[in-house]
Amino acid sequence: MNTTLEPFTVSVPEAGHTLAKILRSRLHESLPSWSQVHKLIESRRVTVGDAVCTDLARRLKEGERVAIGKAGRKLPRMATAEGLVIRHLDDQIVVVEKPAGVNSVRHPSELEWSDERRQLSPTLQDLALWAVAYEVKRAPGSMAPLRIVHRLDRETSGLLVFARTSVAERALGLQFKNHTVIRRYLALVAGRMSARTIASFLVRDRGDGRRGSTNLPGVGKQATTHIAVEEHLPDYTLLSCRLETGRTHQIRIHLSEAGKPVCGDKVYSQPLFQPMIPDHSGVPRLALHALELGFAHPATGAAMHWTMPLPPDLGNVLARLRAAKPGTS
Repeated sequence: MNTTLEPFTVSVPEAGHTLAKILRSRLHESLPSWSQVHKLIESRRVTVGDAVCTDLARRLKEGERVAIGKAGRKLPRMATAEGLVIRHLDDQIVVVEKPAGVNSVRHPSELEWSDERRQLSPTLQDLALWAVAYEVKRAPGSMAPLRIVHRLDRETSGLLVFARTSVAERALGLQFKNHTVIRRYLALVAGRMSARTIASFLVRDRGDGRRGSTNLPGVGKQATTHIAVEEHLPDYTLLSCRLETGRTHQIRIHLSEAGKPVCGDKVYSQPLFQPMIPDHSGVPRLALHALELGFAHPATGAAMHWTMPLPPDLGNVLARLRAAKPGTS
């Protein structure tokens, strides 16, 4: 099935309709039957946003971007509970290694989805619950949902903790609020960048619909990122970013506003009302990785600490960039 369709954005009249219905409407000449549309979606060639979507009944929102890949292309593997690495598990918390390409949690509009439908597009919260259920030999449906205390962006890999009880949720939430949780990330940027601390006030709309910093007094939420240099590569710098606060997209925004957007970032590589900053790194996704996580155990108070090496996709990029001659990468 060599069906092709230029990437498109869901229009106002299409909003609220299912993926299958929208594709059939747009592909009615090449795919006149519902079964053909279903086979196309089930082939994992359709992406919504930056994620493969196999859910025929997913209702799309205005502005979402849909694309159909070429037949026979190599698709990213779907994350599975069996492949999820659990770093720590007890009756209060579970710490896991988040792979890139999976949402941390489910959108509020999808919370009532059945387990069957969730399996078509699992979140890390789903995968972690299923993995825990397997470890403790219980049915996932008999277990309480895991509780969210922090998130990682879809394309960010790294360490993440879920609370298993309300006690753990409150205790961890307080640690995040008091900025006592250790969170350190690795980020790759083009060019040379020196160590520094970046502090600003972040708002949801900087003026073009994207998050960013503001100079308006009394507006926004304070955000502070401590940046150190891990390694200077030819034409690139590998940074270590420690969060003092944990605002949405904080590292990505701060590095972008410093003129050094994270390699692979398709959102913040365009400064406010300016041209997009070119990215020649060849990274397969956002080059951001949650390297380190540490906190006091919510029940015992014991110090807990983990690190996670770079996954192969980013490790391979670094190896290539290290070997490149200056000015050629």
